[in-house]
Amino acid sequence: MLEKSFGLLFFMRKPKNYTSGPLPIYLKITIDGAATELSSKRKCEPAQWGGKSGRAIGNKESVKELNHYLDSLEQKVFQAKRKLIDTDKEITVEAIKSILTGTDEKKVMILEVFKKHNQQMKALEGTEFAANTVTRYETTINHVKSFIRWKYGLADIEIKKLDHEFITEFCFWFKSEQKCNHNSTMKYLSNFKKVVLICVKNRWLPTDPFADFKFTRKPVERIALTEQELKKIAEKDFAADRLIFVRDIFLFSCYTGLSYADVEKLRYSEIVKGIDDENWIFTNRQKTGTSTRVPLLPEASAILERYKTNPKCLNSGLALPVLSNQKMNSYLKEIAGIAGINKDLTFHIARHTFATTITLNYGVPMETVSKMLGHKNIKQTQHYAKLTDKKVSDDMRQLLVNRKVYST
Repeated sequence: MLEKSFGLLFFMRKPKNYTSGPLPIYLKITIDGAATELSSKRKCEPAQWGGKSGRAIGNKESVKELNHYLDSLEQKVFQAKRKLIDTDKEITVEAIKSILTGTDEKKVMILEVFKKHNQQMKALEGTEFAANTVTRYETTINHVKSFIRWKYGLADIEIKKLDHEFITEFCFWFKSEQKCNHNSTMKYLSNFKKVVLICVKNRWLPTDPFADFKFTRKPVERIALTEQELKKIAEKDFAADRLIFVRDIFLFSCYTGLSYADVEKLRYSEIVKGIDDENWIFTNRQKTGTSTRVPLLPEASAILERYKTNPKCLNSGLALPVLSNQKMNSYLKEIAGIAGINKDLTFHIARHTFATTITLNYGVPMETVSKMLGHKNIKQTQHYAKLTDKKVSDDMRQLLVNRKVYST
């Protein structure tokens, strides 16, 4: 509802014990009988003040400047009124005074918004977000904290200070101070951008500070095991049970393409009969929630059978006794050394191995591999599709055979 009456008045007020000299000018705003007063932060000689006009009288330059200032202040009142109308807020003297004094809008701080975002993400962990994703955003907010402290010497800064310079300096900080490589820097900035876009959508930021920032990724060499290396690991005798467990679980991933997170949560109930009446894995990817269906190769089935009576599996319903990712990767490096594998062995290499050595190199179409890996599009699969020398050699050998056939 609009106000019934609206009035503005500039007036001078004499302080106690006033004798002579310029008097302070005040602005009185009246709405529906309620009034508030604001100091104009200007003064005027009583002899130069026109009470009815609410302006100074005279042709001096100082008088013109004072009246121009008072006109501007009056205009700000009408702008404040318009702002209240546009935002469907009640027009009151308190609301207008708050806008004029800058106390109407609570300062929105970067880390406050980021913290709320992470809290909401944490609440949805396990349903909409994987634990690794939640951890990644926690790491990112810690980097933002450190950067703000490094650049501004503050615990937090206002959202409105986010600009292109902030982003480019943040990028520089990652590479120079944190010694992050280019792709890691881009990942952290991409996480930060998600939070920044929340601010843009809420109109806390008028423009996107990332608008002119180019996200580029440098190609990464994907490592996969050869068949000979797989055989070395599979046939090697390990004295420690922990190494045997890790070796078997790693090989299971090599023959199914499941990531660490998906192997860790795999349950016996997800091993079902497929369309061919053979055992398949029917599960959803922990990372993306997309459906994954993988027929079990004999090597993978044998590993599952081996751990069917494992106490941890019996008590939990899990298919394999998976250790923490950190321990798995630590033990894999030990396994590589014992087996004579000259590669930096990590669990994720198993997924690359499935995509190349186990499937693509034997002519399995990329679309099929993509489906088994649980990818949303074929581009994701192409990153894994590193063709080994064996595949190139086999294809060229077939070319030579074909050429001989056609030439005779």
